[in-house]
Amino acid sequence: MDKIAIISDIHGNITALEAVIADIEKRNINKIYCLGDSIVKSCNSDLVIDLIREKCDVIVKGNCDEAMSRPDIPKGKFWTRDLIGDERASFIHNLPISYDFYLSGYLIRLFHSSPFGLDYIYNPVFSNENTIYSATEISNPLDLFENTEFLGKGPNDPIPDIVGYGHIHSPNILRIQNKTIFNPGSVGMPIEMLNNDFYDKTNKFSTVASYIILEGELNSRELSSISFNLVRLPYDIEKEIELIKKSSVPNKDKLIFELRSATNYYMRKEEI
Repeated sequence: MDKIAIISDIHGNITALEAVIADIEKRNINKIYCLGDSIVKSCNSDLVIDLIREKCDVIVKGNCDEAMSRPDIPKGKFWTRDLIGDERASFIHNLPISYDFYLSGYLIRLFHSSPFGLDYIYNPVFSNENTIYSATEISNPLDLFENTEFLGKGPNDPIPDIVGYGHIHSPNILRIQNKTIFNPGSVGMPIEMLNNDFYDKTNKFSTVASYIILEGELNSRELSSISFNLVRLPYDIEKEIELIKKSSVPNKDKLIFELRSATNYYMRKEEI
């Protein structure tokens, strides 16, 4: 049986990424696929890019990757863009937006958020209705399986049996109409969507990094055993916070708040 680690949304958090990669290697998993948004939010996007280039077999592009890697961005416009430099930005900009492969007879398609664009949102447990994200919300999970022009897919291309996506920073695995959807959550900036209280002591169960292990027969089109293992991994958050404090990254208070609470900064109940 082959094992593939699926990671996503590292967001410049080198401490969490190093912990996740160490855990993956301890489990003797030799393939890592990344679902994008490796940069922005924390302070070491340059080191994260270097490490995923070394360790990942597949990397697809996320919306934050796209926003920071466009060749027309002038120097000084974005802190992260200046940090990663032209060569890394070119690497990120030229990443594919999706990746298809067979595992135990199932066609699996990976992308950052959707078949329609890099910033669409599908969340099975949290609605973005009446928010700034409502225009890009996907309400029908079967839409994730569409062959679209954005993906470079047409009506004659096979439709996936399983879709893996990132973007929402909250893990899930679900079945619908003979198909499977999974999300590995976030390595570097996990969010528990209904959290809004920084002082809630149970937040500690959500601030951990997460990823998913797929197990099956890689590249086999014969139906056989397949499994999905969601891994929740504590890492040294305070070490990452010290790196943020010592850096010149903007919005430090917001970043630290979200790391320590798995809470959306803009949905907090009170100032801290």
